[in-house]
Amino acid sequence: MGRRAGGRAARIALRQAPLADDARAVRPGMRGGAYRPLSDGQLDDVVEAALGLLEDLGMGQATAEFIDLVTAAGGWMDERQRLRFPRDLVKAAIDTAAKEFTLYGFGDHDGIEIGQNRVHFATGGAAVLILDHETQRFRESTLQDLYDLARLADTLDNIHLFVRTVVTRDMDTAREVDVNTAFATMMGTSKPIGTSMFHPEHVHEVVAMFDLALGGEGEFRRRPFCKANNTFVVPPLRFAEDSALCMAEQVRVGMPINLLSAGQAGATSPAALAGSLAQALAECLAALTCVNLLAPGHPCVMGLWPFVSDLRTGAMTGGSGEEAVLNAAAAQVVNHLGLPSGVAAGMADAKLPDAQAGHEKGQTVTLAANAGANLVYESAGMLASLMACSPETMVIDNDLLGSVNRTIRGIEVTPDSLSTATIAEVIDGPGHFLGHSQTLAMMQSEYVYPQVGDRLSPDDWVRAGARSAHEVANEYVTKTLATHFPQHVPADRVTAIRDAFPIRLPPQG
Repeated sequence: MGRRAGGRAARIALRQAPLADDARAVRPGMRGGAYRPLSDGQLDDVVEAALGLLEDLGMGQATAEFIDLVTAAGGWMDERQRLRFPRDLVKAAIDTAAKEFTLYGFGDHDGIEIGQNRVHFATGGAAVLILDHETQRFRESTLQDLYDLARLADTLDNIHLFVRTVVTRDMDTAREVDVNTAFATMMGTSKPIGTSMFHPEHVHEVVAMFDLALGGEGEFRRRPFCKANNTFVVPPLRFAEDSALCMAEQVRVGMPINLLSAGQAGATSPAALAGSLAQALAECLAALTCVNLLAPGHPCVMGLWPFVSDLRTGAMTGGSGEEAVLNAAAAQVVNHLGLPSGVAAGMADAKLPDAQAGHEKGQTVTLAANAGANLVYESAGMLASLMACSPETMVIDNDLLGSVNRTIRGIEVTPDSLSTATIAEVIDGPGHFLGHSQTLAMMQSEYVYPQVGDRLSPDDWVRAGARSAHEVANEYVTKTLATHFPQHVPADRVTAIRDAFPIRLPPQG
């Protein structure tokens, strides 16, 4: 008994000791790509179909600047006023485009390296409802909710990028929405962030605010810590004018862009999953071509977010098997082109963090990540087919993301890990591996442990209070929001921002 107790104490001590990032069992940027829903021939077919769509049908509602750029490079406007993209022009843009880039964190945060099958988990969405952690009822989301969700994500290791999760329903104008969304997101976390803008002039205001936060004009361009989510397209194959205008300004200010196409299979894209994938790829390639004609090599993510419908009702379904395989295929086809990829997964149709949410999130996030998506958006906190966000769900999803990241890593097979010598030592010695040096050495470097998930025996669980994961997560949320107020932006710069912009978030902490 003494030997077993001593081994347990050693294991507890090692579990509590911090590890360097490169020695942890999981970390940002684990390399995926083992899951391949499409064959090489099928990948080529999807790419050819997308190129054909752009050459034969083109894009409607192009901005004047994009028309000038594309026609000067060999494209043309047809009799239906659609901008046509020759295959060779699009292929040249693929060759020119950035294959990887750094999205920095604020200040000293190292940020993340995007590209080359490196997988990162991000939030995202434009939920209009919050599942209030105090009342457990849905209500309209606010600016305070956005800031609180950013603060929460700041403490969760397996969320690598915080992108705006909820809409600030309490803001009065588009300018207030854009400026305050960027401000609250930046103030809530030092991790890399993402936001969006309604109008092109707001792009310059947001970057001016970021420059103030960083300490001087041009600092954001030197070290961009925020990525724009730009839904530039109205499927099928039409530019969204204001978003396209914003895209051009985002290029000019040096802001990385997620070129986001979100057609819904059976509604705004074909019900056939391959057709939906081809359309999304064509739309994103059109935007990529325009961006690279404007500024070759500007950092972009190919944000293929092909959604699917429940064809019985036409409603969007974010947690289906079709959604899971389609977004995994989207990551695969973008990686096949050597471009940075971003897809959506974790968009549970469930309204509560329950068993339905768990299985929907588990299948969609696992497939997207193992397909090698560089950014898996919507991966934490989302419920009700993106209509709602839940703080407790974000905490529970953090456990899921750690486990999924461990599946990406896989199993390393080496002479040491095959453990033949260790097995011999145990057979000749204590007869178990509990206190062995290999076991102790691998506690953190090989294994991932849940933050709220329970692994006690039933009796021990009852003695500990018989709490559900939701109850444990609620306690974590309540404590974190009462105590965690990031201070990475110097106070004098925050004051300058408040003096210069219509900031509606009250001082915190």
